[in-house]
Amino acid sequence: MLFISGCSSTRLAYRYADWGIVWWVEDFISLSQTQEQQLDDDIESLKRWHCSSELPRYRAWLSSIESDLASGKPTPEAVSRLQNQLAGFFPLLMKKITPVAVNLLSSLSDEQVRELAGNMEKNHRELEGEFLKGDAETIAQARAERTEERAERWLGSLNATQKSLIKDWSKSRKGQTEIWLAGRRNWQKALLNALENRNDPGFDATVTELISNPEAGRGDASAQSIDESMAAMRSLIQQLLQASDASHLDHLARQVSKLRGDFKALTCVPGSEVASHIYH
Repeated sequence: MLFISGCSSTRLAYRYADWGIVWWVEDFISLSQTQEQQLDDDIESLKRWHCSSELPRYRAWLSSIESDLASGKPTPEAVSRLQNQLAGFFPLLMKKITPVAVNLLSSLSDEQVRELAGNMEKNHRELEGEFLKGDAETIAQARAERTEERAERWLGSLNATQKSLIKDWSKSRKGQTEIWLAGRRNWQKALLNALENRNDPGFDATVTELISNPEAGRGDASAQSIDESMAAMRSLIQQLLQASDASHLDHLARQVSKLRGDFKALTCVPGSEVASHIYH
């Protein structure tokens, strides 16, 4: 939770997330009017489900954080529990997203697939230039700065101990970015290979596997790195909380309360049924 980079207005970002997804897709593929309309319809349906079904779960999760904070510094066991609960939200979301992805991907032309491949390669080179710029020490410093910025959003100004913890953590993650980028490229190559057979009966199952089990597409090194990263992040969060003073915990409590209030106030679609889920 500490390391989610949020928009300055959660409500505004959520309400317009459908357009954001379309813009992101169009960074990689030039969609036809028909494809764009189908994607809009699919995303609107997805968002109605997410508002009514998932936002209440997020609010309950944030409430559990508030309860832990009310008792003082969360224990390592509490941090682990919250991390596992957060990770548990994603499988169902990925399952719901899969038909949207299949609908779009199965409709691509050969020209669009070539465009997608070219833009994926371009984006990969841009990410390498951004995250692998300089030597190992420079990369670790940049990672530490990004992490410190995210942590300060939730904890406020960090003390010297907390900044030192982040620097040590960043140094210990040497090679993580390279593995992440390699795994990302492997997954994209697997997707492009699947798109070569997008008219075959097994295409839906292949895409479903890539979305529900992305580790298989990324490769063993990436899967192991993700597990290690989750454990390392959990340890860092625990250490940052233990190094916190009352002002940090108060800042965190206010941020969590504000986010929970944003989720409670969201009304994504008209209708008494959805409104009932959102407001009660």
